[in-house]
Amino acid sequence: MRDGSETESVSPGITQFVKFTSPISKSGSAVRQILSALPHMRNELETKMKLQQLARPAMVLIGWSLALSAWALGDKPLRVIVPAPPGGTMDITARVVAQQMSVDMGRPVIVENRAGATGSIGLNTMLQAAPDGNTIVLGASNLLVEAPQVMKVPYDPLKDIVTIARVASTSYVLVSSAKNPAKDFQALVAQLKARKGKSSFASYGTGTVSQYSGLMLSSQADLGMQHVGYSGSPPALQDVIGGQVDIMFDGMVTSLALIKGGMVRPYAVSGKSRSRYLPDVPTMTELGYPEMQFQGQVCFYGSSKLPPDVLANLQSIVAKAAKAPAVQQKLIDVGMEPDLSVDTAGLLEENKLLSKRNAAIVKKFDIQAN
Repeated sequence: MRDGSETESVSPGITQFVKFTSPISKSGSAVRQILSALPHMRNELETKMKLQQLARPAMVLIGWSLALSAWALGDKPLRVIVPAPPGGTMDITARVVAQQMSVDMGRPVIVENRAGATGSIGLNTMLQAAPDGNTIVLGASNLLVEAPQVMKVPYDPLKDIVTIARVASTSYVLVSSAKNPAKDFQALVAQLKARKGKSSFASYGTGTVSQYSGLMLSSQADLGMQHVGYSGSPPALQDVIGGQVDIMFDGMVTSLALIKGGMVRPYAVSGKSRSRYLPDVPTMTELGYPEMQFQGQVCFYGSSKLPPDVLANLQSIVAKAAKAPAVQQKLIDVGMEPDLSVDTAGLLEENKLLSKRNAAIVKKFDIQAN
């Protein structure tokens, strides 16, 4: 309103009120007209207020949508930290999925290797970054459910870290040198028992499923085997091939190429069912060792402080990439099983159960970090 008799964009009822309350409106009839105009004003004001109330949630949703779009399409690269050396199972998986995520988002995705301290260096690097979704981890579930059982880590693996998504799983396989004369599991056990107290098994790290499995087999079959720990699968497998150690429970990904190449022989798998890659190789359950069911999981992890909307957006992006046929085929080609889940609550409960199981194994065999 510019003055007492002229209005800008206002409603008719308010225009009436302004007109009748101007200095020239001094008669009694003007008062009556003012009173008659008030109901119109009230109705119009109430309508405007209702429209504003309805508009607010929509504006909030639009704001969230714009914020998420800005996050997904931002210029800042998304960091995917891999707590393992280049060339291993986790590194391969990270690069396969990250490449597809970058294509889907139209945003750079950088894979950064931070190996050491059984993965805790990589996880801690992620936790020290801002919890804005721009720094996440891809790693094996043993980062949360195995390593913390034998070493002190600077975080609570079940409270400070959230599983964004599981993208794949892998089984473990019992192998020995292809030069070993034992052709099946029963013959292998008989051979090891004949050398009770003198045979050995390798593992790719202390406090891992690789060690758990060797200890459990040695105990249940009464083999008296000695544990030889290594830093990763490649050096351990090298000594298995050369016969310096007798056997090893290893991840399918790192052993499969050696099995196909005739360097090592598979005797059993420790998954719930037979592997698609080795359909003729029995499970440990089939062979009479039902307690030896181990399966590795490959997951994206983030800080538990991630805002719910950012977590949901990350899950959507990871799920889209993991479902891509080309990504699934590449995972299969390297020995992984595509196995997508974004059930954060369910994955947490599963990790709690695995942690409890692993803690019992560590206690039973008195496993201690080197």
